Amino acid sequence: MTAADLGLLINTADPYSVSVGEYYAERRGIPEHHILRVKLPLRSSLSLAEFEALQAQIKSQMGPQVQALALAWRQPYAVECNAITAALALGFQPELCKQTCAPSLVSPYFSYTGARPFSDLGLRPAMLVAARSVEAGKALIDRGIAADHSLPSFSAAHAYFASTPDVARNVRSVLFPPDTWLRPWGLQTRRVTSQALPALQRTLIYQTGLVRVEGLASVEWLPGALADHLTSFGGVLEGEGQQGQMSALDWLEAGATASYGTVSEPCNHRQKFPHPQILLLSYVQGVSALEAYWHSVAWPGQGVFIGEPLAAPYASPFSAATGAAAAP
Repeated sequence: MTAADLGLLINTADPYSVSVGEYYAERRGIPEHHILRVKLPLRSSLSLAEFEALQAQIKSQMGPQVQALALAWRQPYAVECNAITAALALGFQPELCKQTCAPSLVSPYFSYTGARPFSDLGLRPAMLVAARSVEAGKALIDRGIAADHSLPSFSAAHAYFASTPDVARNVRSVLFPPDTWLRPWGLQTRRVTSQALPALQRTLIYQTGLVRVEGLASVEWLPGALADHLTSFGGVLEGEGQQGQMSALDWLEAGATASYGTVSEPCNHRQKFPHPQILLLSYVQGVSALEAYWHSVAWPGQGVFIGEPLAAPYASPFSAATGAAAAP
């Protein structure tokens, strides 16, 4: 996807949203008729009535050419117990709020291979352009833009998959790819352990399972890096997190460009979190951060996607030029 496919939402009641949204529109060249200015309350969660009003505005004012959404705010990030990004794409799932540990709807996007999800599936995958300050939000956008067409390069990129002793949160480790050199993409995958981490150099992907991940300041991040940790409340984006758990925002604060976390207790169903191999393989094939993350989560009802949606380090300059030329 390119800017020609993206709709941008700006909350006029939120100074962060106005500043970061306008900056994103300018830097990414979002067409003016793809920008929707709304007025939303500044709190973590929307009520169902508030969400339905927002959804109605999007449906009435976003044209059929808009395939995905960028939401220029940090909150609201939920709709009751659902994540706002999933609710906008798949619809609100009230049954999840009765039993949040139950399976949620399977995302049609999980097995989708095209680039026109609204045209083909009737859904728009969404991502919050979220940060803790306007300055951090603008830096996030700049990292996403710097990522474009940046790989492969002369120096190898790395994807780190860190196993941990936290049994409940380490359930994805069985899905971690083996150590291997992906020569066409100049990418080395590494299976590591949290107790004996190597120096994390030129990091493109970092996935693990912990309540809190230490040492993020020492990670060397590449522009466009994806990073997340499997825990219950990583999608809580205000305050200091819930039950002492690290927020997905901490990855972006450290220098990653996109992340993911759940907003209500999901239990440790692997399907509710990014699948390591699908995330990796999607990203190296040239899709954007938004597309790679959405491809990797089978049950995203409780998961919020955050970051710079269009970051695409393996996209070719030709494909980007083609997308830009297609803008109406």
